[in-house]
Amino acid sequence: MARTPSNMLPLGTIAPDFSLIDSVTNDLVNLNDVKGQKGTIIMFICNHCPFVIHVNEEIVRIANDYRTQGFGFVAISSNDIEKYPQDSPKEMWKTAQKNNYTFPYLFDENQEIAKAYDAACTPDFYLFDTDLKLIYRGQLDDSRPGNGIPVNGRDLRQALDTVLRNRKVSENQKPSIGCNIKWKE
Repeated sequence: MARTPSNMLPLGTIAPDFSLIDSVTNDLVNLNDVKGQKGTIIMFICNHCPFVIHVNEEIVRIANDYRTQGFGFVAISSNDIEKYPQDSPKEMWKTAQKNNYTFPYLFDENQEIAKAYDAACTPDFYLFDTDLKLIYRGQLDDSRPGNGIPVNGRDLRQALDTVLRNRKVSENQKPSIGCNIKWKE
């Protein structure tokens, strides 16, 4: 299992806009559609990555816990589906249904959005403030498949709670680690 770290996009970066198809509703979804009143979480995930499978339940819990508090959530899959058909929109729909995703699960077919966000791995998490400036990027928590540390979403939850307390998110952030995005040749 390859272990690829986040590229750690510079804090303060403005969220690149996107307009992608939601694999669940088949609707076109853009950044403004998912923007939250308190902040916006953009997650790069995929269906088959063991690192994503390991944290899927916690991703859903966090989205459910914080959507009601004013945060917007969206997940994006950017993998090459010719080489990885298990990450196709049809399979994304199945994954969203199985895991009870309460957020759009978008397909980045040409991989331009992953490149715009400098995404490197799945899962990769980005938290933007109300002005869509990046204030957190990195890991969900310290848990990884097989390391025995329970999944609790501590790092991302801490960043979200800091926003709710109207405080500045610490710049001391750990990169996420996961499967590399499967780039087209």
